[in-house]
Order: sequence, then structure tokens, then C-alpha cells
Amino acid sequence: MAVRSIVHIDEELCNGCGICVSPCAEGAIEIVDGKAKVMKEELCDGAGFCLAVCPEGALTVEKREAPEFDEEAAAEKMAAKLAAGITIKQKCFNCGRSENDAILFPCRKQGESTWVCVKCLPALIHG
Repeated sequence: MAVRSIVHIDEELCNGCGICVSPCAEGAIEIVDGKAKVMKEELCDGAGFCLAVCPEGALTVEKREAPEFDEEAAAEKMAAKLAAGITIKQKCFNCGRSENDAILFPCRKQGESTWVCVKCLPALIHG
């Protein structure tokens, strides 16, 4: 065990929408009994890509004692999900490209958590 960054999910705020599941590249978050949960702390790298997409603000990153990140286990979990044919749901809100076509960043637009691709981002920043 070591002190490191881990995603924390406030069950009171979580509405179980599942939007946070797919941005978790390591597969640490799943929906259980209608709520998002970090299933195995060793799969969470603490990067927090899931935070920006939560419409309820239920996710935060906290520093606490947790098992070391297991990169190999995370890679195996994601390989299994891809082999099972899990589709990519994230798309750029501006042009519709998926993460299969472009790099996407989580963002907020008019109070909504969404995604923007690298091709559209400069125009949004600079007008």
C-alpha cells in the first residue's frame, strides 16, 4: 500500500448514468446496483478523465492509502472489454468524430459534460 491519487465517487451525488465508465481507460469504474463504483483500486491510475464528464459532480480525486496501480491488470481488463466488442460512446459534440477518429478531451459546454476533439478545440478557443 502507498499514498496515491484515487478516484472517489460520492454515492449520494451519483445518479448511475454511467457516463464515467467509458472514459476510464483502465476499466476501474463499473455500475453496480445503479451507482458508479471503483471496483478495484489497483486499476485506478488517478488520472481523473472520468471527473469532467460527470453531470452530477460526484467524482473527485483524493490522495489516500491504496494498493499500487497494476498496469498489467488494467491492460488485461481493457483488452477483454475491447475483445467483447464494447463500443466507444464518446464523440466530439462539434463534429461527431469518435475517439477512434481523433483524440478527445472532456469539456463542459452550456452546463453539460461532453467531449471535444483536437481538431475542433482550437476553433472553440480562438473563435
